[in-house]
Amino acid sequence: MPGMACRPSSGVGRRRRGVNGVPSRPLAALPGPAWRRVAGIMTDIDDTLTADGRLDPAAQEALRSLQQARVPVIAITGRPLGWSTPFALAWPVAAIVAENGAVALIRDGARLRTEYVQDEATRLRNAARLREVAQRVLREVPAAVLARDSAGRATDIAVDHSEFTHLDTAAIARVVALMREEGMNATVSSIHVNGWFGSHDKLSAAHWMVRRLYGRELAAEIGRWVYVGDSTNDQAMFGAFPLSVGVANLRRFAAELHTWPAYITAGERGAGFAEVAHALLAAGQGPL
Repeated sequence: MPGMACRPSSGVGRRRRGVNGVPSRPLAALPGPAWRRVAGIMTDIDDTLTADGRLDPAAQEALRSLQQARVPVIAITGRPLGWSTPFALAWPVAAIVAENGAVALIRDGARLRTEYVQDEATRLRNAARLREVAQRVLREVPAAVLARDSAGRATDIAVDHSEFTHLDTAAIARVVALMREEGMNATVSSIHVNGWFGSHDKLSAAHWMVRRLYGRELAAEIGRWVYVGDSTNDQAMFGAFPLSVGVANLRRFAAELHTWPAYITAGERGAGFAEVAHALLAAGQGPL
């Protein structure tokens, strides 16, 4: 996992003070000048923009308002290519990066451009390995079930732990351990355990998209991007972005978190994302 970025000396991004045992500051504590420097928002999807697999109405309205204000939103998710495609067309976002940084769906007028991190030969080689690992997980963790969206996956596998079935903590840990024994990256989202071959992740996707969409380097302006997430697989992003925000349902993972976001919303899921959008728009965003 990438190392944590250094925090600025101002109040932005500090994590030393918390509320009710949570080492993140309330979103309302983020100062106005920081909002006015924001270039855009990056966000997780499940349980950050959605509730029960559907776009939360509050998040939908917030996305529209951000688009009208010309604030770009880039969604980065563990969901598969097939699942993400219709939403990349329907939602007012600049792009959706699916499968934990493996494949980008970029708006090109009324069409989508699909771009991969790995070349076709690498993806084909990995496909057989992915099937083998999936079968091993199903054999050795009897309660494990592949995610229902697995047919839409091109570069990874996903085991359902909270979307349509339930795995206890021990079973989730065993799935992660098996994936890592096979040389995979493995992360746990709010609904799935995802495993893949390759060095890409959500953070590499963030760098990729700023370079690909805007011709700039994220490293030079990471303090001007907000990242919003809800789960343990967002921790690398929380650590890297000074303006990191967790929606309130992140608290359910408190026992598993080692890296908290700088700030946390009062509302859960889409209502929390809407808080971020409203605060940004109310402050008056500066030029990109």
